[in-house]
Amino acid sequence: MEKSVAIIGCSALPVGKWQSKPEDANQVLEHEVLAKLVVEAVRQAGIDKSDVQGLSFTMNRHYTLQKYFATFMANYLRLPCHGTVSEVLGNGMTGGWAFDNAANDIVLGRARVSLALGVNFETAARAQDHMMSSMRATGDVDFQSIFGITPIAWYAMDATRYIHDHGSSRAELASVAVKNRMHASLNPLAQFRKPITLDEVLEQRPIVEPLGLYEVPPRSDGAVVLVLADEEYAKSLGKPYVRVRGRGFFHEGAHQISEIPNDMTAFASVQGASRQAYETAGVTAADIDVAELYAPCTIVEVLAAEALGLTPVGKGARWASEGRTALGGDIPISTSGGLTSRGHPAYVTPLYSFVEIFEQLMGLAGERQVHGAEIGLTSAELGNYNAALVHILEGIHQ
Repeated sequence: MEKSVAIIGCSALPVGKWQSKPEDANQVLEHEVLAKLVVEAVRQAGIDKSDVQGLSFTMNRHYTLQKYFATFMANYLRLPCHGTVSEVLGNGMTGGWAFDNAANDIVLGRARVSLALGVNFETAARAQDHMMSSMRATGDVDFQSIFGITPIAWYAMDATRYIHDHGSSRAELASVAVKNRMHASLNPLAQFRKPITLDEVLEQRPIVEPLGLYEVPPRSDGAVVLVLADEEYAKSLGKPYVRVRGRGFFHEGAHQISEIPNDMTAFASVQGASRQAYETAGVTAADIDVAELYAPCTIVEVLAAEALGLTPVGKGARWASEGRTALGGDIPISTSGGLTSRGHPAYVTPLYSFVEIFEQLMGLAGERQVHGAEIGLTSAELGNYNAALVHILEGIHQ
């Protein structure tokens, strides 16, 4: 019988600007930040550090000077492990892969307790270095990248197509940013917490038409530690926990920009991954109480929500403008504030999604608590959702 995996604790750095510049007199050190979070997460879980048997790290951004960061941290934490000690990389899905890697150690019996963790520092990097990295990740480096296209550009194309196909509008899409900022104003982990109005969103300078400044993600620093455990061990602790009830993944076989014509706003990979996740969890989209989506731009949240079946196709933006995806609505989405307001420390962003759903299902979300939340969903992605990773989580109260 396959083991079930539980989340029994977590800790996270408030998203913001933490990375030091080389010339700064005082340096914020990534390993020190992460180590403090490990101590806090283990304490919250109610276990001893010696119970941890595996460490699955998100790979650091290339701006990090320390290499072999996973083994460096195992040494710094003085944590000998029987399970995996590794770093994983998968673009925007990196945090999701770290979570899966830690969970697999438990499912395979290699660890009773395993950590999914990582730190993403990038805000002090030179803008040209950051942009060059983004362009080289987009499409074929010898054919497409040379034209300077960036991920935000393809999301803007999605937005234009969506408005055309469904009679939507820039204002409907912009309402997603307003909704998410309202959520972020209630989240102590969020990078931007000052509420904004629809007019303020529409008045911002354009980034790529039709997306303006408040509709795209900021550069962000962050760090997260999640404590995963075998469910039987979680039960023995006598405390509430969150169980991983279902999981789905699908890659459509395309890299970022597909040269094969397709329905660019359908997000086929999300449909495939969610079908698998719902089936393994024994639920449907209608059973989801709260969802935390990997959505770098307003349009991405709309399209992902539709592909997940959380909102009707062609009406996701309208639902946001009507308050139906906000707290108190039909299906609260991105209650953390989402990537545009909570922030987007790319490689650990999916781990923040698990933190939000953990807090929601444990009743720890404070003013942004979704009343009666029992089942939550997270998603992560590669490229323009060329691949999707979906987890269904359930709160267990002993």
